[in-house]
Amino acid sequence: MKNCLAAIILILSFCSTKLYAQEIDTIPISTKDLNIKLKRSPLPSRQGPLNFEPVKIKPLVVNAKINYWKTRTNIGINVNQAQFSNNWKGGGTNSVAVGGLLNWKAEYNKDSYSYVSELVLQYGKIKNKDQLQKKTNDRIFWDNKASFQLSKSWFFFGSISFESQFDKGFRYFRDGNGDEQQVLISQFMAPGYLTESIGFEYKPVKYFSTRIGTGTARQTFVLDTAVYDNKNEVYAVEKGKKFKNELAFQIVSAFDKDIFTNTNLKARYAMFIPYKDFQSKKIDHRLDIALTAKINRFMNTSLTGVLLFDDDTGTNKIQANQTLALGFGFTFPR
Repeated sequence: MKNCLAAIILILSFCSTKLYAQEIDTIPISTKDLNIKLKRSPLPSRQGPLNFEPVKIKPLVVNAKINYWKTRTNIGINVNQAQFSNNWKGGGTNSVAVGGLLNWKAEYNKDSYSYVSELVLQYGKIKNKDQLQKKTNDRIFWDNKASFQLSKSWFFFGSISFESQFDKGFRYFRDGNGDEQQVLISQFMAPGYLTESIGFEYKPVKYFSTRIGTGTARQTFVLDTAVYDNKNEVYAVEKGKKFKNELAFQIVSAFDKDIFTNTNLKARYAMFIPYKDFQSKKIDHRLDIALTAKINRFMNTSLTGVLLFDDDTGTNKIQANQTLALGFGFTFPR
């Protein structure tokens, strides 16, 4: 019993001490008569209301125009030269070859409408000792196409293209004395081709497209009678006439992509089927391929080739040419 009373007295004594401590902590202290100096706040202070007034800011007009055109120009120059002394036992012929290439492309895209113009100019010549000068390349090609988008990958298009050559072309042979002779077989606008086409274009990706020209017309021009060489017809144009018109079905496929780093593959295939010869299955084919590898900023190497089958040119066999060149290349804009 005495132990219980002692415990209760101890608890009551602890609680009273705690309450007394709390009362001391909460006792208010008057600072009215105390001389307490507070540090001045470094922040500026303003008494009274703040008045805000609207400020008129003149809108900034940016004089910017959207350019829907995209152009690109490639220029290539190739020079090859070989020289041998008179006592060179390995054999060989002194020669000089020069070639040039200009490829210009302009593209306009706005909404569902697009227009593409591409110009290809190629010319090359070689001169071997004791031989006549000969061409290694000669082509003028200008293609223009306008199209309207029908769906994601299909377009309705209309196109016109022109193709011919710069210089005279010759057939070479040796006469009875062994001297080299030449006979004129072609030159500018002999032949020349003008092709108009309308139809549908399939373009699933930016680097590949196929035109299906259901309505195509081609005019073949021969404006110089000297190329007939005692023949009554050349390039399907009769002697005494200047041109021939054909209606046909045409397919043109194009591929242009960088297949490796600094290596571009460009190919164009054209198939031409005249409607009047549809039953005889007379089909003209042309395949152009160009593989260009960039060596450094100004030098590149290129491998080009053409496969052609067109019996209007005077042969019913496949014609081919191939060129490997190392030279200087410039691209604008870079």
